[in-house]
Order: sequence, then structure tokens, then C-alpha cells
Amino acid sequence: MTTLARWARAEWGALYAAVRGPLAERRWRAVPMAVTAACLTAVLHVVHQQSWGFQLVQDLGGVRAGDPVWSALLRTPLSLFVPALDLPVWGALAQILLVFGVAELCLGWWRTLALAYAATLAGTLYARLGIWLGPDSPLGLPASDRWVVDTGPSAAVVGLAVFLGWRLRACVTASVVIAAMVVEVVLKENLAGKEHLAAIVAVLALCAAGELRQRRSRDRAGSGSGAPPIQS
Repeated sequence: MTTLARWARAEWGALYAAVRGPLAERRWRAVPMAVTAACLTAVLHVVHQQSWGFQLVQDLGGVRAGDPVWSALLRTPLSLFVPALDLPVWGALAQILLVFGVAELCLGWWRTLALAYAATLAGTLYARLGIWLGPDSPLGLPASDRWVVDTGPSAAVVGLAVFLGWRLRACVTASVVIAAMVVEVVLKENLAGKEHLAAIVAVLALCAAGELRQRRSRDRAGSGSGAPPIQS
């Protein structure tokens, strides 16, 4: 086995083992949530393109930092599946099918949706903080971003990819995703790029909490496995 093959097996072996069996046995039926999410995205895209449906989709799933907090929170779950108008819809569909599908196989559908929502919500809340900080702060945003419509699954996809990298010990893959998002912000500083970084920070915090919980569980198991002291 070559060095590259050994590295690929170490990096993606757990991922391959997790997805190969269910997909080979049930194919797309193994990822019903991901398929449903992709179909919902496609339907919302079609409706969004219609004169009668544009405002409807905006009212249900369009999130802006200038909106009231309660309104943004209500719209955020659906905003995951409203593709951005300035990007090709096939990109959003491919992201959902691939990353959401892998996450569904590895984590289950409800954990996948919870993580996707947490990552998206982190980006949504960051936008408000960034505008409050202002453009003079490295973490700030210009006031004009207050009315930028923030939709699409990209923040959720980035967050899920980083979490899967941690969960499956694909550290190089997770690092590449993080580095790519940093480069995106450096080369093209905009709202979407900084929201991706906010999603990554939120997911890394969850990973750190999970690592700490696992370490404490191992410590408790180790301390409880010792033999009882001999009584004289």
C-alpha cells in the first residue's frame, strides 16, 4: 500500500465505512432527510423565481440583519433551504445531497438538522453583532449589510463538514475547509464569508464541548475500574 493510500485510508476510512453499507443496501432511501431537503430547496427555488412567489419566499425564509430578532429566528430554519438568487441552484442542491446526506448517515437526521440550524443561526446572529461593531472593527460589517438577504445552506454545509471532520477524525479535511473559508474572507470580505467563519466558530465550540465530555467520561470509567482496596 502506497503512502498516499495509507493516508487516504486513515483520513477517510471511517467515513467510507459509515456510508458504504447503508448506501449500497438502500441507496437514496438511506438519506430521506437529505433528499427531502434537496426537493424542498428545488421547490423554493422555482417558487422564488415566479412573480407571485418571490415575496412569499422572502417573507417565509428571507433573513436580514435589519429584521426584528423574533422575525429572523422564525425565518432562519426555512432560510437553510432558500438558495441565493445570485448563485446557481445546482450548487445548493449538490451541497445538501452530499454533506447533509453524509451527515445523516453518520449522525442521524435530527442531529444533522440541529447542527445545521446551529451553524446557520450562529451566522445570522453574528451579522447583527458585526453591524453593531461597524466597518472599523476587524470583526465588523458595514451598515449596508443590514439589508442583505442572507439565505442558503452554505453556513450549515460548512459547519457540518467541520463537525464530521472532528467526529470521524478526518482532521486534514476539516482543516482544509476552515482554511478555505479564511481565504474566502481574505480575498473577498463580505457578509457570507464572515458568517461562514461564525458558523465554524460555533461548531468548533460544540466539538470542544464534546471532546471535554468524552474525556470526563473516560476519566470516570478509568477511576471506577480500579480494584477496591484490600482491607486488613
